[in-house]
Order: sequence, then structure tokens, then C-alpha cells
Amino acid sequence: MHNVNASKPSLAQSGLRWLWLALIFLVLDQASKLYVIANFNLYESISVMPMFNLTYVRNEGAAFSFLADSGGWQRWFFTAIAITISGVLLYWLRGLRANEKLMSIAYSLVLSGAIGNLIDRVSYGYVVDFLDVFYGTYRWPAFNIADAAICIGAGLIIYDAFTNKSSDKKAEETTS
Repeated sequence: MHNVNASKPSLAQSGLRWLWLALIFLVLDQASKLYVIANFNLYESISVMPMFNLTYVRNEGAAFSFLADSGGWQRWFFTAIAITISGVLLYWLRGLRANEKLMSIAYSLVLSGAIGNLIDRVSYGYVVDFLDVFYGTYRWPAFNIADAAICIGAGLIIYDAFTNKSSDKKAEETTS
């Protein structure tokens, strides 16, 4: 992992320079959800191409509808988690240098997704999902642009963990 606390860069030279990416994904996420709400009935599905539909569903839980039938407390639980994660991601972005592009992009995408789904939970009490991918009788749970941004960002973080050699070199230098 990157050392985000060592001599923080100025705001202009920090990973916060990448917040524009989070804003773009947040706008795309919210605009697409508003479109679905305005133009689809709940559970309505439109075939877009083989193996892909737009299907309006509501998720009151977390990923894969985890805790969806828990009586309502989960709305505020997941809201608190999203706020906490967003704060941590902003702190980490602030500690990155602007040239640490991969991690800045990754954190910005996860931040965008967390805020996008947070807006839904606070506004509606559920998350609007509509991207429906399937193969034969197998269906992936419906998701949205915020979920996709979180997954892509998490994938980039994992990729960086396996490929970033700068942390390994710094650790070797301090033990030598």
C-alpha cells in the first residue's frame, strides 16, 4: 500500500486532483437512475442486446441484496458505512501525489460509487439498480453505474497491490 501519510502534497498536487473523475461517474450514475425511475415501471425490463437488459429493481440491502429484508435498520447502517468510507477515501486521496494515477483513479471510482448509492439510500430508502446481465438461465444480480465504479476501483486497488513494486523497494531499502 502507498504511504499516504508521509509529507502530504499540496492540495493541487494531491490525489484530490482526480475528483473530477468521481464527479463524472456520480453524474452518470444519478442521471441514469433518474432516467430509469422516470421511464420504467418497477420490474419492467427492456432487452438491449443478447445477454443484457435494462430492468428496474430496487435494492434495500447491500451487494446482492444482502440484508434487504431486515426491517429498515440496514438503510441507516449502510448510510453510515458509505459516509465513513467516503471520508476515508478522501483522506487517502489527499495523501496521494497527483502522479499516483492508478490509486487516485481507483479511490475516485470507489468514492463515486459509494456516494452514488448513498444518495439513493438517503433519497429513496433503497438503491436503484437496472443493469441486468445474464447468460441462459443464469442471471447476475442487477446493478448500476455506482456499483460498476466500485468494482472497477476495487479491481484497480487489487491490481496495484500485486504489481506496485515501489512499496517493496522502500521496505527493502529500510531493512538494508
